[in-house]
Amino acid sequence: MLSEKRIVLGVSGGIAAYKSVEISRRLVDAGAFVSPIMTSAAKKFIGEVTLSALASEPVKSSLWDDDDPIPHTTLGQQADLILVAPATAKLIGTYAAGISNDLLSATLLATRAPVILCPAMHTEMWEHPAVQDNINTLKRRGVVIVDPEDGILAGGDLGKGRLAGVEAILSEVESTLTKKDLSNLKLLITAGGTREPIDPVRYITNKSSGKQGYALAKAAHLRGAEVTLVTTMPDDAPFGVEVLCAETASDMRNVVMGIQSEYDVIIMAAAIADFRPAEISEQKIKKTKGSTNLELENTHDFLIDLGKGKRPEQTIVGFAAETEHLEENALEKLERKHLDLIVANNVSHPGVGFSYDTNEVTIMSQDSKWTLPLSDKRIIADGILDALLEVR
Repeated sequence: MLSEKRIVLGVSGGIAAYKSVEISRRLVDAGAFVSPIMTSAAKKFIGEVTLSALASEPVKSSLWDDDDPIPHTTLGQQADLILVAPATAKLIGTYAAGISNDLLSATLLATRAPVILCPAMHTEMWEHPAVQDNINTLKRRGVVIVDPEDGILAGGDLGKGRLAGVEAILSEVESTLTKKDLSNLKLLITAGGTREPIDPVRYITNKSSGKQGYALAKAAHLRGAEVTLVTTMPDDAPFGVEVLCAETASDMRNVVMGIQSEYDVIIMAAAIADFRPAEISEQKIKKTKGSTNLELENTHDFLIDLGKGKRPEQTIVGFAAETEHLEENALEKLERKHLDLIVANNVSHPGVGFSYDTNEVTIMSQDSKWTLPLSDKRIIADGILDALLEVR
């Protein structure tokens, strides 16, 4: 996450400047201390008061009207990262040429922190050879460029040049500030609760929201892993992660077992049904028939197959949602299923497990144990990945 990170948010003068307000709010919500800089042209598009209210301190825009005699140096040296969104063609050219003619361009030259530029302009400007030469110059110097998107531009034109989406920008910020300790690993992660059909309109499922699996996929991607997410709920998947869909326990088994040999780590965070209807009605069951007995049968626990068949260099992580005897039940599953790690939580506790944004887990291997207190699921995800690295 971005807790205690100091981010300078530069806003230059383009119509997309209004999106900087949402970017600032999201950065602050993620724990960052945001110092906004607006160019004089940016103030023609959004009000200084708006950005000041949502950032961590008031907007700065001048080299001269500040109690600090060297504001560009102070901002540049204190920053953990500088993000410019939007970055206009003028700002990009000024920075590439090493010119410091205002507070933002001077701060960019006065920092050794990572710099991310998010260009936004009309297609003709973006594709101009001078702009592309400047972009390539900055890339060679190590500046991160979040390319603009295709879409509707100012004036109703269609083409490439629209500011990248907020999620893509925030993901790049997190990625740039995150250690890449998983960069040599391929991870397969499952998420969500399976749905076992009763008839064409009804199904059996569980309370899983998929939030912990999604948090794991996002954290692993940001830490440099190549991540594939097999999920029952593909909407709003983490940016930069390959997504494969599955609905039933059988679907999940077929997808995972078909590709599992390609991965270094498999994390089975999905809540896969233990039971399914023995027979599926081809037609909707009418309630006019009165009470109906539903016969259930066991689904196949293919996590056992993964554990028994794993390669020597492969790591398998299971999950155990329990309501009693947490560690005893988790350790039994760890051993019976031949797992390297098991992540156990007591879902009867407040704020733990299904549907919550928080979790509290105990992670166990054959000879180690880690206890993670009630925290945001993203923090829990990083703790699980830390434990994974310890056992590999």
